[in-house]
Amino acid sequence: EVQLVESGGGLVQAGGSLRLSCTASGLPDDDYAWGWFRQAPGKEREGVAYIYWRGAAPYHADSVLGRFTISEDRAKNTLYLQMNNLKPEDTAIYTCAADRLYRNLIHGSGRYWGQGTQVTISS
Repeated sequence: EVQLVESGGGLVQAGGSLRLSCTASGLPDDDYAWGWFRQAPGKEREGVAYIYWRGAAPYHADSVLGRFTISEDRAKNTLYLQMNNLKPEDTAIYTCAADRLYRNLIHGSGRYWGQGTQVTISS
């Protein structure tokens, strides 16, 4: 059984930082892409950042470019999202997802999803 477990969410003031982690278990092999999505109340889910070892540089959405950084530690089966200079509009549930096909992931159709972690930014 594949499991993705996020951690690191919380409540911080605007301008602060958080680092989210997503630890995977049960994935059949190392050939997968994964990334972070977020969904704020009343809004559609948004892709935040993706990473794929077969691909080019990691992708970051324009809304977080220069503030968030996605990275991975394959030896630990862990995905990270370093979030700096946080803004109230970053408030959302952040979820990691994984799929063997990068195109599935970026279209929000990843096969595996975590439960999400709440990030709340106060002004």
